[in-house]
Amino acid sequence: MLSRRLKAITTLIEPNKRVVDVGCDHALIDIYLTKNKLNKCIASDINKFALEGAIKNIKKYHLENEIKTIISDGIKNIKINKDDYIIIAGMGTKTILKILENEQTKKIENLILSSHNEYEYLRYNLKKKKFYIEDEIIIKERNIFYLIMKLSRNKRYYKLEDYYLGPILKNKQDLETKEYFNNLYISNKNILNKLPKKYFWKRIKLKKRNRWLKKYL
Repeated sequence: MLSRRLKAITTLIEPNKRVVDVGCDHALIDIYLTKNKLNKCIASDINKFALEGAIKNIKKYHLENEIKTIISDGIKNIKINKDDYIIIAGMGTKTILKILENEQTKKIENLILSSHNEYEYLRYNLKKKKFYIEDEIIIKERNIFYLIMKLSRNKRYYKLEDYYLGPILKNKQDLETKEYFNNLYISNKNILNKLPKKYFWKRIKLKKRNRWLKKYL
């Protein structure tokens, strides 16, 4: 039922905890967590039309008394509790950060994110919000790499390279992570080969990133 990316998200969530799934799509994560890990889930989306597919799936599995559905722009209409796990997946980095501008973000202790882009920018801004990375997973689906992160309030020291590589991800040895880093390295190298020398600082930045990558390839 679940894609590998969605299944990877569920591995980062403790059983028997309340889960708030922001932008739940078809509520597949919520259904899986309810059936397999006894989580109490809230499936939310921004409007009733976006939520209709989720409600249909929930009814299909006879879980309408177990999974609560809420129309909410991000977490605005949801009361967040300290022990909740908040999932924000399948969105771009800027959308995720906009959702986390809400005042209730201060209550979040356990955050699961899956962004499609701008990972360095995301890590940097999450640290500014005092979220620190506990785990990171790279999943490749349909030839696209997806980053999944588990964050908490447990303070962690970051090196400069960690914003680009990931403080946890850089030390992982699985094939998908290695392939992801290798692709980044090749992409940077190709850009460097085509980039005119007048773009001095951009060339310096790309060379530095490839030095970081080379240490972990």
